[in-house]
Amino acid sequence: MSFTCGIVGLPGVGKTAVFNAITAAGAAGFGKDEANRAVVMVPDSRIEPLVKMYSAPKTVPAQMEVVDIPGLKAGSTAGGGRGGKLLAHIKDVDAVIHVARCFDDPNLPHEYESVNPARDVETIDLEMVVADAQTLQNKLDRLAKKAKTGDADARRDVAACEKVKEGLDSGVPARKLELSERDIRGVYDCNLVSLKPVMYVANIGTPDDAGNAHVAALRATAAAEGAEAVTVCGRDEADIAQLDPDDQRTFLDELGLEESSMERLIRAAYRTLGLVNFITAGPKEVHVWTCAAGSKAPQAAGKIHSDMERGFIRMEVMTYGDLMELGSEAAVHKAGKLRVEGKDYVVKDGDIVVVRFNK
Repeated sequence: MSFTCGIVGLPGVGKTAVFNAITAAGAAGFGKDEANRAVVMVPDSRIEPLVKMYSAPKTVPAQMEVVDIPGLKAGSTAGGGRGGKLLAHIKDVDAVIHVARCFDDPNLPHEYESVNPARDVETIDLEMVVADAQTLQNKLDRLAKKAKTGDADARRDVAACEKVKEGLDSGVPARKLELSERDIRGVYDCNLVSLKPVMYVANIGTPDDAGNAHVAALRATAAAEGAEAVTVCGRDEADIAQLDPDDQRTFLDELGLEESSMERLIRAAYRTLGLVNFITAGPKEVHVWTCAAGSKAPQAAGKIHSDMERGFIRMEVMTYGDLMELGSEAAVHKAGKLRVEGKDYVVKDGDIVVVRFNK
């Protein structure tokens, strides 16, 4: 799995409609697991030309898993309540998609009497904060005896946990605290949900709502923390997601949308998480791999197989643009544009690579 995003929000904001719009899963509710899950193949226009060039019978696109949990109510997480159990479903996600309702409709119930995205975001943030504070307290309880013996690592972890918990107890999500790398290492195993990067979805009722005050308020909330904000017409786009691709394009055009909600959310997720895609291609398959921007060649190779990272020798690299322009690997090599890179090479989006390693 390339990466995973978890959807949160208040009841009645249209989370599952957004989930269906992204995934075409057609979920109608929640089963005993109290979480909807679906895997989305990341669209990549580079795949088909490579398949034709190599006559590859198999393609493996990058993937995004999406996890949708029931709406969280204010106070539902306190005292080990249901909210904490729901948030446990998204402890392992890479990023959080926070859905806020940004349209008025008296016929659709809302948790509060009015639509107020800034208030709704704060409500969910506080539920995540409460759950995280309890998680940290549990770790502090476990570390207490070890720290008293003078164990240096335990004492550093205690200091990190106490620092983060102090912020949480003040109502500040962990992602908004000024944490050092050591602080983050000290709480890493807790998988704090309020520490995860967040992108916001303004769920609107009709395309006309895209410029309303509610959307503006959510965008301001996102901008204040340097986060992405995407507008989705959840109900309509969930219906469109069920159609054939050609029909989807027709209805998206009617909504004035150049991309589907899936494409918009994936692009936002890549920016939020700082991800790039690189490719391995040959007569057997075209495979797209995902790594963090700035990853050096051995770490990127490790995404393919851990043995490649451990035994890394070199990486042979050509760009997608050069390959398409010149028409074949042989032509790229003849033009001197097939590069041999070492351990310090930083992998770029669209690199087509071959990894040489000791088995």
